[in-house]
Amino acid sequence: MDGIDFTSFMQIWRSSDGQTLWLASATPLLLLMGLALDWLIGDMRWLFKFLPHPVVIIGKLIGFLDKKLNREGRGDINRTVRGAVVCVFVTLTAAGAGWGVQFLTRQHPSGWMAEVLLVAILVAQRSLAGRVRDVGRALGKNDLLKARDNLRHLVSRDPDKLDRHGVGRSALESLAENFSDAVVAPAFWFLLLGLPGLFAYKAINTMDSMIGYKTDRYISFGMTAARLDDAVNWIPARIAGLIFVIGAAFAPGGNPARALKVMVRDARKHASPNAGWPEAAMAGAFDMALGGPRVYPGGLSKAIWIGDGKARLEAGDVRRGLALFVVGCGLLWLLVAPLAIYSLAG
Repeated sequence: MDGIDFTSFMQIWRSSDGQTLWLASATPLLLLMGLALDWLIGDMRWLFKFLPHPVVIIGKLIGFLDKKLNREGRGDINRTVRGAVVCVFVTLTAAGAGWGVQFLTRQHPSGWMAEVLLVAILVAQRSLAGRVRDVGRALGKNDLLKARDNLRHLVSRDPDKLDRHGVGRSALESLAENFSDAVVAPAFWFLLLGLPGLFAYKAINTMDSMIGYKTDRYISFGMTAARLDDAVNWIPARIAGLIFVIGAAFAPGGNPARALKVMVRDARKHASPNAGWPEAAMAGAFDMALGGPRVYPGGLSKAIWIGDGKARLEAGDVRRGLALFVVGCGLLWLLVAPLAIYSLAG
């Protein structure tokens, strides 16, 4: 690394009054380090025995506002307006908190460590892979009860009504969708807007997971949350799908041409404008059929099949999907790496 000392490596500069500040161009490097840290140590449950997780804090705020503003007896328009106000308030509060933390970290020469840690906390590569791996292992041991129990950490549908093939499909659908929502999208918004973008994205995604449902209680109140989540995931979902298409060339048994064909053909069949892209790419990569009818706590959802291959998935299919996820995470790192190198050279 000729010509690059530790100071330039950390992208630090000093203002006229001698105060140490961070350059915004350090963001790609911080992202790359955060992704690597997350893969090494996972979700750090030990840390959150002592400290509240940022998403838990956001969730408590959303829950409080839901309880106060989304009361029975109010009309649909009233609930829609209140839900929109909640979205604006929570998103701006999260972005403001992100800006405040970023401002503080970039005043100190060791502040980069806090940003790297926050990125590692707010992306979910290793934890997601671990949960899907647990489902696959239970299926491999023919322990359907354990597989269903492990699946509860990944999906909102009722695992007790799924057979072993339904459990396998659900695990891979969740893996594909969360590659976009929990890995690519947080990385995208951090790269674009730093900690304010990352915090705001996690707030929007949490609102969607808590109030963005088409139930009697939330169809009006949560409408803005659902639409906002669709908007902020639009680009990341398509990036995630393309990463899976490329990754299929390196994953055992993957077929990139078929992944691209199925993604282009079937992505829009999904009820979500975004989830279908990585799901269809994964289905095509291994000639699977994902989606289809499924049981939720509220009843049966008659979803359309994505892909036209094998639907009776087994433990080996879960392993293949997990291999594509791992390759996809590696490709994401490779996409960020040139930007990090450029920021070092700059």
